[in-house]
Amino acid sequence: MLSSILTTSLLFGAAVAAQSSTNVVCVAGQCLEGYTNTTIGAILSAPGAATSLLLLPGQYTSTTNPALLHNLLTSSSASLSLSPGFEGNTSLPLNLALQPGVAVFPQANYSGQATFSQLPTAPSNSTSKISPGSLALASNIWVAISGSSSDRVIFWDSVPDVSQLPSGASGLSQLLDIQSSACSPPCAGAGVCSASGTCVCPAGFNGTSCETCAPGFFGPTCQACPADCASCDDGMTGTGRCLQPTIKNAPSTCNCLNGVCNSDGSCTCNAGWTAADNGTACAKCATGFFLDSDGNCEVCGLGCTQCADGNGDCISCKSGFTQDANDRTQCFAAQATTSTGTVCPDGSFSNGTSCEPCSPLCQTCSGPTSNDCIICGAGKYTLNGNCVGTDGNGVCDGSSLVADNNKHECDACPSKCTTCKYSSFNVASTIDQVQCTGCLPGFVLSQGKCIESCPSGTFLSPQDNVTCTACDSSCSTCAGSSTFCLTCANNQLASDGKCVASCPSNSFSSSGQCITCHPDCATCTGSSFNQCSSCPPDRPVLTNGRCLPTCSKSQYFDKTSSSCQSCDASCSSCSGAGPSNCLACSSSSQVLRGGTCVAANCNGTSSVVSGLGVCLSDLVVVPPPSDTSSKSPLPTITGIDTPISTTPSSQTTVVRRPLQWWEILLMALGCAFIFVLFLMCWRRRMRKRRAAATANFAAAKKLDHYKTWRYRLVRFGERLFGHKKGQRWMMPPPEHEDIRLEKLRAAEQARYDRDIEKLGDPRRESSLRHDREMEKLIGAYEYSRAGSSRAPSPLPSLREYDTDRLSHKASSKGSSDRGRDRVTNDLVAQESLYSQVTGQPRRAPEPRQPVRNAADLLPSRFSNTTTYSSWLTPDPPAQPAYSAPTPAQEYARSVTQPVQPESPPQRGTYWLQPANTGGSRNPFLR
Repeated sequence: MLSSILTTSLLFGAAVAAQSSTNVVCVAGQCLEGYTNTTIGAILSAPGAATSLLLLPGQYTSTTNPALLHNLLTSSSASLSLSPGFEGNTSLPLNLALQPGVAVFPQANYSGQATFSQLPTAPSNSTSKISPGSLALASNIWVAISGSSSDRVIFWDSVPDVSQLPSGASGLSQLLDIQSSACSPPCAGAGVCSASGTCVCPAGFNGTSCETCAPGFFGPTCQACPADCASCDDGMTGTGRCLQPTIKNAPSTCNCLNGVCNSDGSCTCNAGWTAADNGTACAKCATGFFLDSDGNCEVCGLGCTQCADGNGDCISCKSGFTQDANDRTQCFAAQATTSTGTVCPDGSFSNGTSCEPCSPLCQTCSGPTSNDCIICGAGKYTLNGNCVGTDGNGVCDGSSLVADNNKHECDACPSKCTTCKYSSFNVASTIDQVQCTGCLPGFVLSQGKCIESCPSGTFLSPQDNVTCTACDSSCSTCAGSSTFCLTCANNQLASDGKCVASCPSNSFSSSGQCITCHPDCATCTGSSFNQCSSCPPDRPVLTNGRCLPTCSKSQYFDKTSSSCQSCDASCSSCSGAGPSNCLACSSSSQVLRGGTCVAANCNGTSSVVSGLGVCLSDLVVVPPPSDTSSKSPLPTITGIDTPISTTPSSQTTVVRRPLQWWEILLMALGCAFIFVLFLMCWRRRMRKRRAAATANFAAAKKLDHYKTWRYRLVRFGERLFGHKKGQRWMMPPPEHEDIRLEKLRAAEQARYDRDIEKLGDPRRESSLRHDREMEKLIGAYEYSRAGSSRAPSPLPSLREYDTDRLSHKASSKGSSDRGRDRVTNDLVAQESLYSQVTGQPRRAPEPRQPVRNAADLLPSRFSNTTTYSSWLTPDPPAQPAYSAPTPAQEYARSVTQPVQPESPPQRGTYWLQPANTGGSRNPFLR
């Protein structure tokens, strides 16, 4: 099946030619010195080195132990001698691995000269004879080898000793197949899975799994269709019969419609056709022809030089002709007359004075020659103004036009015909009896007409690739010949061109045909590669409608149930059920012995080599120190057990590479992020400090009412529903203790007043109320007392009026209460400071004065307005007492008006509108 590629390194062969030669065998991390015949891997050597090393497959780096291996790996003059199937160089890291394929060693433990067979690039049915002692497989590779029982044995892992295989896998003799397991889904039978995991398809195959034929290829092997065939019965189940021949010189190749392309690219139009206005050749009817409803160009009637498309009505007539009123497709000539008015009969013309006979070729004429014929004579037809004859097929002499007995003219063939004729021409033949004898390229001839494809029941004759020929009576449709049936009559099935009653086993019935199964299937229900119902021997595994060559790695194919079964847990791969049919072991601490996985029991500190399934001590024979055999003692090699030093050298030079642009960008972005984070933290700290200072201020001013639950609730509502700037709702500040006590005193005083009222002494009640109001009013005007923030007023103090009031009360103690109250009211009703300065009475309420302490914040239960109003309402029986004006009043009155006799001031005469004196920044006024 596979051609083996034998690659042998002469240097490597010379190094291992001696039997049981002394060598040092190494894997990553360990080396053993002794006698060995193993040849797998590569020999690493360097000039001046104590010895060369046999490197087994694995990965080696600059830090790989021991020191002996490390020194050779890092040596600048080291060289590699590779075993067949291995590729690599001394650059580190060194990945020493077998290339995709299988290496066959003639002896156990990978000894002897290996033969390497690489993974094929195309499927092949050839086989290679082998006689293996051990097998080394690349990763993701499986091979099929025939055993003594002629059964296929599938190997997924390397085999260090073929003699240790189970009995059912003994006697390996032929290499049948090599495949990669990297493809998912697996490739079809025609494809080959590459090591990269893609299916490589041979020429003619197509699909992701190489499951179909490419267009233009047919059959199980995807052969190419015939060279002169534009399309054939292609595909995996196709027969390859030509369905459409290749069209040469098609009209479309030279921008032509109803003509034949010439070798120089020009187009020769069929008779009656000319170039269209858009430049397409042979796409418009020529002058003297019109386009009928069938797409053909017909000649215009006699005497008509131009006619309309569709119905052929004449648009313009020849000179001397007149359009027929009853048949607008014709123009008739005026009857010839002599100068004397004599009408000339048919077959004659007028020479002016008499009638003369026409030419023998003319039936009617306008002159003596044959070129003057109006209607040609019997057996003659008008062509380009001349009368011409026809052959026996009705074709006009010297042209490809045919005779039209109704028009007495030569008419054009149908549009797609290059030549045409009458089957039996006579004077009774009509133009619709004309049959094509030649067609434009791309059209076929069927029953005298040029059409695009042959109708059902006919096939294209392979002799001329133009004529459609009828199929045999046993065929409903055929191809290539009349007896190669594609479908059959009488309810029979077409199988490989023949009509049968039932389909063969490797085909299925569909639409009256027996369609061959996909090559991967033995029997099937459809043409696809995943519609198999049974499988051939080389692909025995039926899974989800597909026939596969093998089960998965941890399974084996059971012929009894025709299904895949799981291997024993101790087996990595197997050839049958149970722990005694292992082909490789799943545990890295076990090796294969007689088809069973047993403990490795490697000597010394060695272990099972990964991927090889054998102990390192089994590959290298190390004689004990007491051995007195004839073999020479092993040489002493330093560094074979010494680990490499991990201390860096003081002379090591660190080469600093320049930073890349993206590294610089990341550093800049990182610095910017750190700076922004610092600013955010600093701003947060400042805000906290500012909030703490605000809290301290509020606490000092006893404004720290913001911590109450009501305040937090209000602030939450503002954040939730929003608020306008400048209209923020503020919680009322808590009441001062003095204000609370003042409210209590006011309430107590009100209770006391109610008790006085109950006693029924109104004068006593009015006197007490008046005294309290006056005390509060006079106290509000005292600016210079402790606690006031303003300087003493330059205006007269109201304390003097208070003193006068008290002395007046003392002097009038014996008078009646009514008179005392009146005097007191008059004193209180003295002009305000504004009136004293301006001399004008003030009618508006008194402005609020600066308070002296927190107790004065409480408004009086009896407002000044009320007291002032009471002053303005004198008791009817009493007369107001006269009081002398103040010096300021006297000065103001002397300026504004003449001196009048002293009399009580009259109120209500002058009213002033209060002016806005501006706001105040004093926080105690808010």
